[in-house]
Amino acid sequence: MTDSLWDEFHRVVNMTSHELEDWLRTRSADERSETVPDQAGTPTGQEVLRVLRKRRTDLTTEDVKVMRKVVDRVHEQRRDDLEPTAGEAHWRHRLMSIGHDPLKPA
Repeated sequence: MTDSLWDEFHRVVNMTSHELEDWLRTRSADERSETVPDQAGTPTGQEVLRVLRKRRTDLTTEDVKVMRKVVDRVHEQRRDDLEPTAGEAHWRHRLMSIGHDPLKPA
């Protein structure tokens, strides 16, 4: 893994592990039940959470794949011409489920 991937992952994943964990729990809860906290959210969201909790020296090959996937996805959905506007909550929530809040100041 390169230092640039590590740096870019932590730049695009602008939510802390605590913020992401809270978001995944909120998104998974409904009126009838709440998902087990360690299983809340999307599989990719859970993978991002695991990576955020690791030191660079502890990353696995699978973690590096997750980091590349997330960086690519955020870049794809956050081109320079795509700024969040009112009524795009679904777009924002989808990005937040992988650790990127487009409304969070850089």
